[in-house]
Amino acid sequence: LLWPGGPGDPAFGRIHAEKGAREVMNIARACDSRLVLAGIIQDQAYFDRFVAPQIDNDRVVYLGSVGPAERSRLLGKARALLHPIHFDEPFGLSVIESMACGPPAVAFGRGAMPEIIENGRSGFLVTDENDAIEAVARIADIDRAACRGRIEEHFTLYRMLDDYVNVYETILELSHRK
Repeated sequence: LLWPGGPGDPAFGRIHAEKGAREVMNIARACDSRLVLAGIIQDQAYFDRFVAPQIDNDRVVYLGSVGPAERSRLLGKARALLHPIHFDEPFGLSVIESMACGPPAVAFGRGAMPEIIENGRSGFLVTDENDAIEAVARIADIDRAACRGRIEEHFTLYRMLDDYVNVYETILELSHRK
């Protein structure tokens, strides 16, 4: 779930209860921010009940699914990515995509989030909506270059390929010892 936009304008990934779309809207409203949502609807009943009633095409806008170029444009304008997940997400691609474009992430500290986000440097790990609202108030303290740097250091294609090669070399070395 993401929240773009200079003074206001946000967006996000798939729309589903466990991704926290409802919470993103609550946080944006509490921060008096305009919210732009972008992503696939994975749970239509959830969308119809909790998201659609709040879409007014002014304070809350829904763009539907957007392609890579539009996603990058939205992320490039983002102030922060809001990611109030309700499950132990094993990776968090939307967080990495956002931080690669510069915006820090504000995420519930579950699953892989503590591995991706360096708390206080590339975003904030929070426990609930109130913590997220407080973190958003401090979002200007985060250097966008540090967000991008965190991704370059740990999650680029070449970094991941190097890590895979190291794992395979270790496995081969151990198998040769046996």
